[in-house]
Amino acid sequence: MVTQSHIVWHQSAVTKKERQQLNNHKSCTLWFTGFSGSGKSTLANELDLQLYEAGIRSYVLDGDNVRHGLNKELGFSPKDREENIRRVGEVAKLFVDSGQIVITAFISPFRRDRDEMRSIFEEGEFIEVFVDCPFEVCEARDPKGLYQKARNGKIHDFTGIDSPYEAPINPDLTINTDQSTVRESAKEIFSYLEQKGII
Repeated sequence: MVTQSHIVWHQSAVTKKERQQLNNHKSCTLWFTGFSGSGKSTLANELDLQLYEAGIRSYVLDGDNVRHGLNKELGFSPKDREENIRRVGEVAKLFVDSGQIVITAFISPFRRDRDEMRSIFEEGEFIEVFVDCPFEVCEARDPKGLYQKARNGKIHDFTGIDSPYEAPINPDLTINTDQSTVRESAKEIFSYLEQKGII
C-alpha cells in the first residue's frame, strides 16, 4: 500500500456521536457472510425494511450492486476478492461514521479478510452475522443459476465449487436461513440490536 504524505485526514465538524444522538440510535456494520444462495441479500433487505419502519437509519451494501459500480473492474481471484472486501469495509466505515446502520451482504469467504475489516472499526461497531445454510440447500436454491454455471465450467473461482469458503469460528450472530422465514430471521437480528443497545 502506498502512503501519500501530502494527504491529510480532515476531521468533520459534526462528530459520529452527535450524528447518533440526532438519529436517536447508535451506528454499526452488520457484516453478513455465507454461501451464494444462503439468503444474505434477501435477509439484508428485509432487515433494512424493518429498521426503516421503526424510524432507524440504515442502508444495504449488496455484493452484486457494488460490483456494478465501485468495484466493477474487479474479478474473483483471491487478490480481487480481498480488494473487493477492503473497499466495502472502508465504505461501510464511512456509513457508520455518518451515524447509520449499514448491512453488508457479501460472500466474503476468507476469515482473514473479515478479521481485517473488523479491525478498522471501533469495539462493538462490527457485527459478523453468519448467514448459515447447508451448501446443498444453497445449491438447490441457485436463485441466479450460478452453481449450475460453475458446475458447467462457465464461472471460475466460484465459492463452494472451486474456491473455498471459511465459515466464521465465533460469529457475533448465526442465522439459520433453512430453519426460519426471512421475516423471523430479520426479527432475530433486530432483537439482537435492541439487546446490545444499538437501537
